[in-house]
Amino acid sequence: MKIVLMADNRKTELLVNFCIAYKPLLEKHQLISVYNTAKLLKSAADLDVSGLSVDYSSGFEQLASRAEFNGIDCVIYLRDGRTKGESNPGELLDVCDQNIIPYATNIASAEILITAIDNGALDYREWNAADRQGSVS
Repeated sequence: MKIVLMADNRKTELLVNFCIAYKPLLEKHQLISVYNTAKLLKSAADLDVSGLSVDYSSGFEQLASRAEFNGIDCVIYLRDGRTKGESNPGELLDVCDQNIIPYATNIASAEILITAIDNGALDYREWNAADRQGSVS
């Protein structure tokens, strides 16, 4: 699965701790983030995270584009609800809603999502991707 990992500035440490705690589950998947967050997760949690070499706002746009074409399977974006205007994930989350891509915006929903992935609850995303590739060939 292609999992996006992002966090607002005040939630970055929480994302790092989440990744350390769930490393055995996360390392089974393709992980994506913006460059600085990917670099941080590589060094702090020793995870292989592909980094988009863009800032947060254009990172959201690029990820929204990937989501539009089912290029990602889920998003874990830890938001700080007290900080308005720091980042605008609205387009990404809207595209996720339109394309039935699950996302988590707080630590509780992130834990539920990652354990659901590990239990196979999101395997349908991979089946759908295989069906799409089979119909294109």
